Amino acid sequence: MHERDERLLIVSPVFNEAAHLRRTARAVAAQTRRPDRWVIVDDGSRDGTLEIARALEAELDFVTALSAPPADAGADNLALAREARAFNYGLRRAGWSDFGFVGKLDGDVELPPEWFAELLERFRADPLLGLTGGRLAEPGRGGWRVIAIPDHHVHGAVKLYRRDCLLAVGGVPERLAWDTIDETYARMRGYGTRSFGDLVARHHRPWASADGLLRGRARHGECAWILHYGPAWVALRSLKVARARPPVLSGAAFLWGYWGAALRGTERVDDPAFRRFARRELRARMAGPLRAAAESLAGGRPLFGKGAGRPAVARETTREAGGP
Repeated sequence: MHERDERLLIVSPVFNEAAHLRRTARAVAAQTRRPDRWVIVDDGSRDGTLEIARALEAELDFVTALSAPPADAGADNLALAREARAFNYGLRRAGWSDFGFVGKLDGDVELPPEWFAELLERFRADPLLGLTGGRLAEPGRGGWRVIAIPDHHVHGAVKLYRRDCLLAVGGVPERLAWDTIDETYARMRGYGTRSFGDLVARHHRPWASADGLLRGRARHGECAWILHYGPAWVALRSLKVARARPPVLSGAAFLWGYWGAALRGTERVDDPAFRRFARRELRARMAGPLRAAAESLAGGRPLFGKGAGRPAVARETTREAGGP
């Protein structure tokens, strides 16, 4: 048994994960550092997920299977924050404050064997690291593809908190955009948030696919509104999202989610300090790309297409050498 400050609790809120949960369990059981307790919380599944969770409880001595209290019905489970509510229910039932590290793991994720051991070692190496995880790869036409995310963002499917950080941010809010609200508050409270690119897990149900891709894009636009992200950032982001599947429509759905939330008067994070901090972070992140674009224009280099990002001197040298 590990000491209190080294104990590891994992909570998995699951909904209709019968096709994946046993694979996830095999990966957790094969960890070089197993969780001290793994709580699987079924949130009203209709495909036998709860029965699988109960079978795992009988097979693995560190597993507890729970059934979440009935939640509001609706077409969009993420918008209703059912996942966050089930996660919090599992935390309460497990007595999470008795653990030094607390994680969330979705029931469709397959972890590499060293996942928890490596992340705990990185917590030990950096006392200010408060929230961490690795990257997710999803199946595609050409095989497994790693989802591109900023280093400071941690996927909601594989979050691991230091207990003191989770306490400092006030826990997980039960609302849409919870998995960005928590990490923003973590940085506000002086903790680092980090996803490590050398740890990659397989996500067997593609991101934003549970309720349809376009609904997922619109939901993320609504999240941007809730988080106080400004119109300039949203416009730039929509251009990037427009390149995702389905092209163009994805960007339009993202914009619709943002402006639709604005028109409906969707409640945003009601904290002026959060708003100021979030917008200050966005301005800092936008400064680099905008500066690069300005330098490209000033140097006579195209922003897009052939020659984009190449130094003007290099292009002249190529022409002199008879190149294109």
